[in-house]
Amino acid sequence: MKEIIAYEMIYNKPLKYHECINCVPFQEKYWNEYMKIYNECFCKMRTALEVEPINFYYEYFQIKDKTNDIFLYLQEDVIIGAVSCFGNELDDLIVEKSFQGQGIGQKLLLWGMNHLKEQGYDEIILHVAEWNQNAVKLYLKNGFNIKKRERVR
Repeated sequence: MKEIIAYEMIYNKPLKYHECINCVPFQEKYWNEYMKIYNECFCKMRTALEVEPINFYYEYFQIKDKTNDIFLYLQEDVIIGAVSCFGNELDDLIVEKSFQGQGIGQKLLLWGMNHLKEQGYDEIILHVAEWNQNAVKLYLKNGFNIKKRERVR
């Protein structure tokens, strides 16, 4: 079994961001599309780190209680990306494969940060696997600092 290291990252500065995208609350009609994109986004990491199941989502009941915290970035009613905002934590930032590398992940990150600041949170946290260096670099570039490094497995 492979070792998994994760970072807890924190953002606690004033936010100077003006929205350039608009995200909408999750709706059940997007479940199948969301599940596909989510599983594709995490497949490579889960495979490399030997995390089972590789395709984490398979039934709607798995997110039914979380849907109020999931926000979708849509273009012509198609999911381009999504971000989850649980309390003061950002989670599950995903971008549809054909749109990766176009800055959408950063836009979703900034949208989520702005959303949490609007909810009154001064401190934003997120957790990221050390393996996911692209995400770590994105978060550092946008003002997050590593608060804690921990061995998850």
